[in-house]
Amino acid sequence: MGKDQVASLIISVYDNTKYLKVVLDSLKHQTDKRFEIIVSEDAEHKHMKEFLANYQSPFPLYHLTQPDNGWNKNKALNQAAIFANTDYLIFIDGDCVLHPRFVEFHLKQACKKCIVAGKRIKLDKTSTEWLMQSEQNFMNFQKYLAKNYLRIRGRGALFMEEGFFFAPESIFGFIPKLRGMKHLKGCNMSFYKEALLAINGFDEDYIKPAVGEDADLNWRFQKVGYQLSSVRNLAVQYHLFHKESWINQDYNLELMRQKQAKNQYVCLNGIKKN
Repeated sequence: MGKDQVASLIISVYDNTKYLKVVLDSLKHQTDKRFEIIVSEDAEHKHMKEFLANYQSPFPLYHLTQPDNGWNKNKALNQAAIFANTDYLIFIDGDCVLHPRFVEFHLKQACKKCIVAGKRIKLDKTSTEWLMQSEQNFMNFQKYLAKNYLRIRGRGALFMEEGFFFAPESIFGFIPKLRGMKHLKGCNMSFYKEALLAINGFDEDYIKPAVGEDADLNWRFQKVGYQLSSVRNLAVQYHLFHKESWINQDYNLELMRQKQAKNQYVCLNGIKKN
């Protein structure tokens, strides 16, 4: 790790190098460049290894893998958190392109007793294709979003309001201050490593997507005294379109309810195994 890195940006991936390239390209344009990159792959794909070996990153870039034994993202994230060379962890997914000031505001909001939390706009297919055409396009995506707002919404994009960046120094700088967070999104969150250690990391009992990678963390963090700090409309990210691989969350929700009933906020199957 270089002496200038103060954060570890952990990117969760499975097999989509096309999307990951655009995400990595967006990192080159960050206003705050004091971070290392850890690509946390829940698999061991040859094409992912080759892609990352050849990708020219201006930042320290590490690639962690594990056997592909079904959905074990939480295990991969625990591994990445422990591997991280810094004390501050920023989590995103490999299908979320970042606004140039994304890292800047995660670091500005960082504090010892808070969990920094943001959201994302879920793009439609056409907007995704336009954004991916060139680096210039995602640099100008705010203008594209404003100009084509009704078209994009009509094509099925979700959470449109989360796609707009409002600089604190602008006349609209009051807007982010009005928008708090009640829930945690695993694709847009950050905190000190010590916060994660306080709850023994991600709970590896969750072997299906969603809930275990964010909602479960939320209540557990609160139990040990951490509160959410919002970066909505500040740490903006654009979720690239793809078909969802899951729909029903009942299994994970029931598992979380059982753990809450036992007040098991320090998980048993996390970074340390009890």
